[in-house]
Amino acid sequence: MTGGDLLADLPDDLPEELVETIAESGTVRIERIVSIGHASPEGFWYDQARPEFVLVVQGRARLEFDDGESLDLEPGAWADIPAHRRHRVAWTSPDEPTVWLAIHY
Repeated sequence: MTGGDLLADLPDDLPEELVETIAESGTVRIERIVSIGHASPEGFWYDQARPEFVLVVQGRARLEFDDGESLDLEPGAWADIPAHRRHRVAWTSPDEPTVWLAIHY
């Protein structure tokens, strides 16, 4: 068994979003993502082959979907994004790290 703390060792300065795989087996990958004011590039959309469950552990973020829907996330808020639902990170808090738990399944 291994363990850890999703809120440990958060960087103060982060030129690029930090994505760390913390567990992986078969078709499941679990990531810790840390963002500080990061967003998807303008016009970029994720179009993933597998569903993705995301949970904001700390901070704030906004997801946008290509159908015009948007979702504001605060600590404890989550989204289960179906495979091939095009989405992007529109905004993350510039004042504090936003820590995501992302599960690709």
